Amino acid sequence: MTNTNDFSYDSLEYEVPIVGTKIPDFSMQALIDGKIKKVSLSDYNGKWFVLFFYPANFTFVCPTELEELAKMYPNFQKINCEILSVSTDTAYAHKAWRDVSPAIKQVNYPMLSDASHELSTYCNVLLPEEGVTLRGTFIVDPDGIIKGIEVNDNSIGRSAKELLRKVKAGQFVREHGDQVCPASWEEGDSTLTPSSELVGKI
Repeated sequence: MTNTNDFSYDSLEYEVPIVGTKIPDFSMQALIDGKIKKVSLSDYNGKWFVLFFYPANFTFVCPTELEELAKMYPNFQKINCEILSVSTDTAYAHKAWRDVSPAIKQVNYPMLSDASHELSTYCNVLLPEEGVTLRGTFIVDPDGIIKGIEVNDNSIGRSAKELLRKVKAGQFVREHGDQVCPASWEEGDSTLTPSSELVGKI
């Protein structure tokens, strides 16, 4: 029987994995405390931060995510983690949205404008035909190293509670380099110390 499948691994195009790599220092305008300012990712050196991409202002799922993050923002601040929401809208559009939306009025973390599409292209979350991004979440440590990535279809909202859990897990592992966090680990739960003695016993 003749194989008509033209699939070949050689034909695949691979994106370079960026977990474990240092994120470049992008600069852009942002809405912070109701004012438009220029920020750079290097401004957050020395602390954890989350890049929280969302498709667009004045939409439907997006305000539910940003409002939930706003309510949990103090929890992230307590663990020295900044939230940076990002869309391809301008900072002026962010302000207009914040002025009229009850949900977005609650947002007091920086809202970045990737109007140039540079950051979203680097992070491989841009939908170029639409000019918007997928729901991409990037956890970055104090050294600027990307420690976690989640990318959802735009119809699927994310969980701020789960994001906080993952940041805490990343912080625990950074502080306790000989230990790892098992499935659904929560702060205070037992961890694992990898060794040959554990092989086949879990």
